Amino acid sequence: MSDATPTESPSAAQLFKQAESQFSQLIRDELQLAKLELSDKGKKAGVGVGLLGAGAIIAGFAFGALVAAAILALDNVMPAWLAALIVGAVLLIVAAIVVLVGKRETTEALPPTPTVTAREVQADISAVKEGLHR
Repeated sequence: MSDATPTESPSAAQLFKQAESQFSQLIRDELQLAKLELSDKGKKAGVGVGLLGAGAIIAGFAFGALVAAAILALDNVMPAWLAALIVGAVLLIVAAIVVLVGKRETTEALPPTPTVTAREVQADISAVKEGLHR
């Protein structure tokens, strides 16, 4: 007769099933984290691209103002072309600032890989390997 005691260790099959379940849950959790990370990076990239577009539009207006300044300068009306030149220069400065901010935002979002999740998966794999070697 075999008496099963409540403090009996789980069988190898039970341990394997438990490990498989925990590993599946870990994979699901890591995939969810990757989705969240990619979503965040996508949002940052969208903001960066939008700012780059805004900078391009402002640069277009600046170019138009500089063209107007050149035309007025040829017309020898000093106050008008000087005003247009000043407006064009100010618009170019604004465009440069917007483009630099947009570039920074876009750079932060690239590469579009879930780097945090990748590090965590590597740590999980290392922990599993360490546990197997014990």
